[in-house]
Amino acid sequence: MGLNNSQYDAIMRRYNSKQLDSQHELEEHRRTAYEKIPQLSELDEKVASESLRYARLLLEKNQNETSMFRKRMNGYSFLRKQLLSENGFPEDYLDMHYSCPDCQDTGYIQGKKCHCFRQQAIDLFYTQSGIKEILEVENFRNFSYGYYPEDLLHPISGKSSREIMQETVAACLRYIDEFDLHFSNLFFYGGTGLGKTFLSHCIARELIERAHSVIYYSAFELFELFARSAFGRSEGGEAGNMRDYVFDCDLLIIDDLGTELTNAFVSSQLFLLLNERIQRKKSMIISTNLPLGAFAETYSERVFSRISSSFQLFGLFGNDIRLQKKLQV
Repeated sequence: MGLNNSQYDAIMRRYNSKQLDSQHELEEHRRTAYEKIPQLSELDEKVASESLRYARLLLEKNQNETSMFRKRMNGYSFLRKQLLSENGFPEDYLDMHYSCPDCQDTGYIQGKKCHCFRQQAIDLFYTQSGIKEILEVENFRNFSYGYYPEDLLHPISGKSSREIMQETVAACLRYIDEFDLHFSNLFFYGGTGLGKTFLSHCIARELIERAHSVIYYSAFELFELFARSAFGRSEGGEAGNMRDYVFDCDLLIIDDLGTELTNAFVSSQLFLLLNERIQRKKSMIISTNLPLGAFAETYSERVFSRISSSFQLFGLFGNDIRLQKKLQV
């Protein structure tokens, strides 16, 4: 599922909090009901006493007494509901209420993670991705080939802008489907406004929905994080913790690589990140507006060598979508 220890602990703390809230709510309901219906307190004491006696009967395997016990319990249950109803309370007012009745807010059913645990993980991954709100808009459901003309042909390959994007999207869908089967990385390059970031967001949403941890950073934000971590400019170790997530999440997206101020520190940190995640077989998606030649010149040869040998390269081609949208207004 891609949860690290701290993420798992965060989810389990939520479950513990839910259980405590439910227990406090039940205790408050009991106080309210007992004050208004004194017979309920006496009835519950009788049920508790009978339950202890029942435990002994189970050890003695006394089937006749066990059968009688069940009948008395059913009678007590009916009387309890009747008293609550007659005094204006719901019949289940003194029952424990759970956010998830299936696992009773434990997160597990017979030792296996409950469906609500998976949803908790997805919610956590959305929050930690840094692009939760964006993914509600930028996803495959809102993707359109209409911005990629069929009559705009690439001067070298001869393929149309639309054909190139159709092939790229098909590769992205395969990447998602095979994410758990094969380690792979994607590198999108091309001019501004061609959909590189949009595609990255589409992939991120699909993988988060499959309970994978995804973190998104612009290149500027990422290297600012590394600088705070390296030079101690972060309070409480926050930058160090996020740096750990960057190295260990299931998918790291680095957007607009090449727009940051490139220097020896940036190049060395980028190589370290690439090398470490590749060794750990942790996937990455990188996008850049730079042509491949300019990218190789901007960063060291070893950085470009790492990318060219470990990433699938996709060069996008077409007209600036942002400009097209402005012209449509």
